[in-house]
Amino acid sequence: MNEWFFFLHLALVSLFLWPAYRFGREGLICWIALQPIMANLFVLKQIDFFGYTVTCSDVYAVACALGLNVLQEYFGKEAAQKAVRLCFYLMVFFLVMSQCQLLYQPSTHDTAHVAYDAILSVAPRLVIASILSFVTVQLIDVHFFAFLKRRAASLPLLYRNLISLTLSQLIDTLLFSFLGLWGYVSHLFDVILVSFLIKLVISVLLSLSSIKSKNYEPVSL
Repeated sequence: MNEWFFFLHLALVSLFLWPAYRFGREGLICWIALQPIMANLFVLKQIDFFGYTVTCSDVYAVACALGLNVLQEYFGKEAAQKAVRLCFYLMVFFLVMSQCQLLYQPSTHDTAHVAYDAILSVAPRLVIASILSFVTVQLIDVHFFAFLKRRAASLPLLYRNLISLTLSQLIDTLLFSFLGLWGYVSHLFDVILVSFLIKLVISVLLSLSSIKSKNYEPVSL
């Protein structure tokens, strides 16, 4: 059933993107900033997917890149760069607050500390690798998408999204795998290959499902 739930997950992410867009630039920026936090929070959840063990948090990484491309397309490069800075700030804030949460000594009546400890006590190497790869990839995605918009303006948004997302997700997969997983997994190449293929499929599906008409305009609510 994981395969069915996975594609339902994709559909829900895409569905929630466009209401955020309808809120205008600020709503879209907030939606984008939420994606890396959820990706880091859910990264420990592993699933069996077509015979491979993967993480379903790749959905949020691709959704963040897609949201940045939509933001830049309709609100400009400066708005996309602002969103990247906000994402970095909120990721650091979430990391610090999560560790502060673990510093409290649980009550003898507490039943949730063990679960919080398992979720929030992520190795510093993994967290730093996540932040470094995210910031690097999102900055590359913003500049590369701007380059495509200047040099290939005749290409529809769908194709520019796919080209930009493919490059950004390849770099993201390589960076995080080598910075965070090198020495922890026995078959690093298999992890990189499967993760990138999943992200590539997600990129195509999200891009195809997010095509909008030219008359669809953002509304400030």
